[in-house]
Amino acid sequence: MSDQTPSETKADSNALADLREKIDMLDQQLVALLNQRASLVVEVGAFKRGSGTPIYAPHREAEVLERAIRNSAGPLPARTIEGVYREIMSGSFALEQPLRIGFLGPRGSYSHQASVKQFGSSVEYEDLRLIEGVFTEVRRGHVNYGLVPIENSIGGGIVETLDALDKNAGHVHVYAEVQINIHHTLLTDCDPAKVRRIHSKPEVFAQCRNWLNTQYPNATLLPDASTSQAVKTAIDENRKALEIGAEPGSAAIASKLAGEIHGLPVLFSRIEDNPDNITRFYVISQEQAKPTGDDKTSLVFTTEDRSGALVEVLQAFHHAGINLSHIDKRPSGRENWTYTFFVDALGHREDESMKQALKEAEEHCKELHILGSYPRSTRIL
Repeated sequence: MSDQTPSETKADSNALADLREKIDMLDQQLVALLNQRASLVVEVGAFKRGSGTPIYAPHREAEVLERAIRNSAGPLPARTIEGVYREIMSGSFALEQPLRIGFLGPRGSYSHQASVKQFGSSVEYEDLRLIEGVFTEVRRGHVNYGLVPIENSIGGGIVETLDALDKNAGHVHVYAEVQINIHHTLLTDCDPAKVRRIHSKPEVFAQCRNWLNTQYPNATLLPDASTSQAVKTAIDENRKALEIGAEPGSAAIASKLAGEIHGLPVLFSRIEDNPDNITRFYVISQEQAKPTGDDKTSLVFTTEDRSGALVEVLQAFHHAGINLSHIDKRPSGRENWTYTFFVDALGHREDESMKQALKEAEEHCKELHILGSYPRSTRIL
């Protein structure tokens, strides 16, 4: 029996076979080159272990990704090139020295998703359940790096992370930043028309309010501890319904990754009301990142208790020609009505202009701590 489709001529079939043969040959060359690269990586790993050089270096990562994207003339988009190279680097980490990455769990959370997008599939991941737990385990050296959310483009700063940064200043450093698009997905294994209960975090319901009001105005929205737990809850409820002969009617809003991990199918993708919903994450480390020429410095400070002190701190950066890209505040926890300020400044702590700004700013502060200088994230994963 011929394997040609009804509309495929013999000439078409021969041409397609020829193209596939060429692709197979290129694949063979690609695998050989990847393994040649890996052999060099093994040598680099031996050198790093002998010299105490960090296995993961954000400045080197930035160089490799920028060069790969710059060398690509298409037709593959930059996003694809970056994704391929992130997986290559993930495999390289495993060859140099196995890495353990701590994240805010549970598995399938958006922090887990961001960790995988950043570090790839060849490293180990540790669900540390609390943001403070991520900081604690990095500080103790039980994990090599941690990843925590710092800011959402809709919801604003993540207060647990801000508090943990303040508490651990000087012991744990911001080593890199990661940005990912947050795409919410409706997951269920029941008939779409029969969905009566939807589980998720309250913040997620708020971010999908218009879609839910349009598609499921009569469904009961049930808050859960996390989006991953919501998936488990929906699965359990539908299973129990089947056991007693009832009709399943539970769904969850979570990441696609959570559905893949727990085995709950996607019903609708990208149901968030704002398609530009972005969360920024910090990679935290005991190490400090080297300058790349396109960096950020994050710092925390409390001002002197006098009129104009905050303005004078901010003017220090203005005088040095440094742009402040983010500012947030939290109650200091030391005295009522006193505040701790968190600032992101464009530049590296080793830059002369940044040194000048920090020296002047410190004169108007009770306390000032540099949380880290790290490569500025320019792409959304």
